[in-house]
Order: sequence, then structure tokens, then C-alpha cells
Amino acid sequence: MAESVSISTGIAARYAAALFEISKDEGALKVLEADATALADALAVSPELTAMIASPVVARDEQGHAMAAVAAKLGLSTLTTNTIALMASKRRLFVLPQMVADLRARIASEKGEVTADVTSATKLSAAQAKALAATLKAKVGKDVILNTTVDETLIGGLIVKLGSTMIDTSVKAKLAALQNAMKEVG
Repeated sequence: MAESVSISTGIAARYAAALFEISKDEGALKVLEADATALADALAVSPELTAMIASPVVARDEQGHAMAAVAAKLGLSTLTTNTIALMASKRRLFVLPQMVADLRARIASEKGEVTADVTSATKLSAAQAKALAATLKAKVGKDVILNTTVDETLIGGLIVKLGSTMIDTSVKAKLAALQNAMKEVG
């Protein structure tokens, strides 16, 4: 399993690197960023799209036609559309989510930004998100883009993942730590 994940990541990284470098050379990183965001949003809201690109049952040409329609609907650039068509012809669409994530990371790095994944018990207000981003910027010295999600099982607090660092201040984690401490005592 771990081997197939690293192979998928490697395939996605090669497509992302090529697409990034060509876009950078052409001065089209803003267009590529818009394309990556549109694709990420489409994959996030459409389980059917995610299932179609991962399905070995769907024929190459069907995947290619479907992705061409998706690209047209999203208004993707010619370069991105052609890359997706190439991926479809090579049966590599299953790595599209990893490629998009890799592209977004490369673009953020180029812009001097880092992305923090923030999970909270309730939706963060704009003021809270701004304060959190400012605090994280002070810590890492770069602009921080927040990817926020809500997980009501946290009860309260936050889980922040920034690179290889994870900060868990959730009530759920504190209760779990307390439960473990009580097991050790008794």
C-alpha cells in the first residue's frame, strides 16, 4: 500500500513540476493558480468526478471526453486542459487530486506562502481566521493561507497542521489525554 502511494505521489509530482515550470516560463502562474483552485473545488464537491477519475472501469476515451467537458465548464487554460488530456490518454487521471495539491504547494512556495490546515469545532469568524493567520505568520515568517474545516467532535479548540508541525488544542484531545492518564494511575 505504501509503495503504491509513493508511486502515485511521484507520478503526480512529475506532472505538477512540468505544468508549473511551463506556466512559470510563460508568466502564467496566476492562471495556473486559478486552474488549480477550480480543479480542487470541483474535486471537493463532486464525488462522481472523483470516482470517475479513479475508476479502472471507465475507458480512457470516456475519461478524456468527460475531463474535456469539465475543463471547458471550469474555463481551464489550454495548458492545463492539454495536461489533463495527456493524463487521461496515459490512464493517469487517478493522480489528479495529488497533482493539484502539489501544484498549489509549488505556487504557494513561489509566492512565499505556506498553507495551514485548521480544523475547528465551529466555523471560524473572519476576525478569528485573520488573528490565527497573523499569529502563524509571526511564527513562520511567511504569509499563511488557512484551509479551514469544521469537526464538531472536537467539542472546542483547534487542530492546526503547518508543515510537519501539528498543534492540537481541542477539548477532545485534552479529554483523551486525561483518560489515558487516569488509566495509568488506576
